[in-house]
Amino acid sequence: MRCPYCGSDDTQVKDSRPSGDNTSIRRRRVCAVCGGRFTTFERIQLRELTVLKKSGRRVPFDRDKLVRSVQVALRKRQVEPDRVERMLNGVVRQLENGDGEVTSDQIGLLVMEGLKRLDDVAYVRFASVYRDFREAKDFESVLDELSKEPTLDLQRPSVPSED
Repeated sequence: MRCPYCGSDDTQVKDSRPSGDNTSIRRRRVCAVCGGRFTTFERIQLRELTVLKKSGRRVPFDRDKLVRSVQVALRKRQVEPDRVERMLNGVVRQLENGDGEVTSDQIGLLVMEGLKRLDDVAYVRFASVYRDFREAKDFESVLDELSKEPTLDLQRPSVPSED
């Protein structure tokens, strides 16, 4: 592993442990040249994924790009990082269960499903970019979609109506 401070390849693992959700290994490393300390994460990758873009180009799947787009949608929202990580892991797992090639549309739809369960505002933010909103009525249609979704009221038990 290359040192992020001096670029040396001479680094050593000082400590390894599973991450909080047991989906990756957290490694503390130290550089033998400059003494810099840093952390790396090692994840299981079931298969190499290729993304088929709308333009027809094929590019390697980049989990970091997915993480960044979700973080932008969730900016200044109070969502626990563990829930976000579980959602991202679920999206990647679903993608890896396919044939190895996914479309950017498939990724967008899976992220929108995940964000809808996490945070309505983040869902609308992501949808505005993913669906390329151009007018206020585009936002209205997504908000109408959300308002028609059945919500669970966990505080009150449901009582069947007597019709």
